[in-house]
Amino acid sequence: MVSKTPDGTNEKTRSNEERLAALYEEYYDKIARYIYTRIGDKSESEDLASEVFLKALKSIKTYRDTGPPMQAWLFKIAHNLVVDHLRKVSRIKTVPIDTVEIVGDNDPVDAAEKKIEMEKVGTAMVQLTEEQREVLRLRFFGGLTSREAAGVLNKSDGAVREMQRAALERLRQLLDVNKR
Repeated sequence: MVSKTPDGTNEKTRSNEERLAALYEEYYDKIARYIYTRIGDKSESEDLASEVFLKALKSIKTYRDTGPPMQAWLFKIAHNLVVDHLRKVSRIKTVPIDTVEIVGDNDPVDAAEKKIEMEKVGTAMVQLTEEQREVLRLRFFGGLTSREAAGVLNKSDGAVREMQRAALERLRQLLDVNKR
């Protein structure tokens, strides 16, 4: 039997709502940044990131913890919203990786050096497969673990790690970075 709280909701739903609220604080910026790398419009990215949490809240009663963590579920919602959005605008628009804002740099020299490096990485990433780019977006811009990214992409954890390894190896070749 499911216990009810004084306001009539069951404890599992309340617990999931509390987890979702905590994840909003931690993941909203990561989800917005992930969406931005896909659609290239900051304002629209923020709107879609908000929509991710609204959709999650609406379906929280049916959420079941079946493996990948809740944050992977949120990125799956974000991924689906991006796909829907891109269908609506009927043209794929991605943002060059070098235009993604680097948060936390107070030193202008460091920021400039990072921007130059990001430009090089952005140029090289075009030569990766779309799946490899998506893995890198989820892992590095979304901040997901390989297990969480696997949940978003409907792949195994091992497959995601292998795609990431191959993508990074290809980037190293393209960027002429010596392995040390």
